[in-house]
This record gives sequence, C-alpha cells and structure tokens, in this order.
Amino acid sequence: MPSPRLDAPGFTLVELLIVIAVTAVLAASAAPSFVDYIRRARINEAVIRLSDYRVRMEQYFLDNRRYDDGAGNCGAVAPTASPADAFEVVCTAAATTYTIAATGLAAKSMQGFVYTLDHANAHRTASVPVGWVSSDVCWVVRRDGSCT
Repeated sequence: MPSPRLDAPGFTLVELLIVIAVTAVLAASAAPSFVDYIRRARINEAVIRLSDYRVRMEQYFLDNRRYDDGAGNCGAVAPTASPADAFEVVCTAAATTYTIAATGLAAKSMQGFVYTLDHANAHRTASVPVGWVSSDVCWVVRRDGSCT
C-alpha cells in the first residue's frame, strides 16, 4: 500500500480560517440590513391593518351616523388578529371622532413603534425606537424618517 503524499492537494488550516473570517464579516454586515428589511415589512403590515380598520369605521359611520357603538367602543369590529401579527391594533371612539393605534409587540421585536390614524385620516408616528426619526404627519417606515 502506498504511503500518503505530504504535498497532496487540499486546503491548509490557515486558508480555512481565512474563508471562515471572510464569511463572518459578510454575515455581520448583512445582518442589520436583513433586520431592517423585516421591520419594514412588519411596519407595512401595521399600515395595512390601520387602513383596513379605517375603512370599516367609515362604513360604520355611513350606516349609523356615529363612530362609536353608543357605549364608548368603536362601532366597527376590529380586524381579526393572528399569532403572526407584530402589532396590536386598538380603537377608541366617540360619536364623531375615533383614533386607531397600532402598537408594536416586543415578542416580534417591534417594541417602541406606535402608529395612529384618526377620523380626519391624519397619519402619525406616535413613537419609534431609539435611533429612528419620528413624524407627526406620516407613518415612518425607515430609520431616517422616510414616510409611506
């Protein structure tokens, strides 16, 4: 049986360590972008849910000539929540006004985000996490304060 060659082709330990280091650097630089991408998708989910609820409230108002149900609750039924939702949507109403708030859930890494919508269709970013720019006139979807 022939003995193994010491100069056989293959990778050295140093070469493998360099490949691992380069891969780690690439992964570390891509991770924040991926996290922001996921956050923006979840923010869009909140915006859609707020808009849907607004349509329901306006339909309720057209049918009943008031936004509340007479007992201080929003007249329209809230959109069905699912375990995958990253925001909790809550409505408060009076006869001629309402405010819908979407609050980010900590379990979905969306704590600190609060978006509101009212009867005048005023979009507001009531709260954002540290490092984000807030706005009283739109729904912020990016760290720099860019709006939808």
